[in-house]
Amino acid sequence: MKKYDCVAMGGTFDILHTGHMELLKQSFEIGKFVIIGLSSDTLVKEKLKKNINNSFEVRKLNLVKTIDSEIGSNLYEITMLEDVFGPLMFSEKVDCMVASTETSYKGKQVNKIRTRMGLPTIDIVSVELKLAQDGLPISSSRIRANEIDEMGNISKNKK
Repeated sequence: MKKYDCVAMGGTFDILHTGHMELLKQSFEIGKFVIIGLSSDTLVKEKLKKNINNSFEVRKLNLVKTIDSEIGSNLYEITMLEDVFGPLMFSEKVDCMVASTETSYKGKQVNKIRTRMGLPTIDIVSVELKLAQDGLPISSSRIRANEIDEMGNISKNKK
């Protein structure tokens, strides 16, 4: 039995890795329906100041393929995030947010704003960061830098 009717989560998802899979799996395990906020190219470059390899459309397609092959659910939607919070800020149907331990503090901010708006607070489920072989967190930026692969293994071709 799923604990939540609607779970929200979000991210850039530039290079999908095992840490992303943990977030996705947790979201689908506890939620009947999952809303995935995918950062727009503008949000990533202008507001978050991140370098990415893939456009919004490529990142979205990769997410869909991964969810289809690894999770096998069609009870989700992917929305474009133009700001750091997205639709869960204003939606009455969302009752939970799944985030990494690194970003779960945003849940407190979301709940403060929801309370001011007269919306119910949502539960925040925090997922531990996945660590690479070297004990540091797995991230798309580390994969882009050729330090590790998507599973967290130290790259043999480390720059």
